[in-house]
Amino acid sequence: MEDPGMIMCKEATRLMSLKIEQPLTFQQKAQLTFHLSMCGACRRCDKQFRFLHDSFNRHPSQLGDTNKK
Repeated sequence: MEDPGMIMCKEATRLMSLKIEQPLTFQQKAQLTFHLSMCGACRRCDKQFRFLHDSFNRHPSQLGDTNKK
């Protein structure tokens, strides 16, 4: 039986995406933090999610209608 505190990369990715839109529960934060402490690939993915989110928030006007000239 799998430890309920352990999550796989697929669930970690879902939580990374979710935390951009809403606060995670304490259990979700703990699971994600633990997973990220052990998984370099997910740490890179989390960094990329944060970069994209931060970039979008810094330059939202540039992401409007691309058909305008």
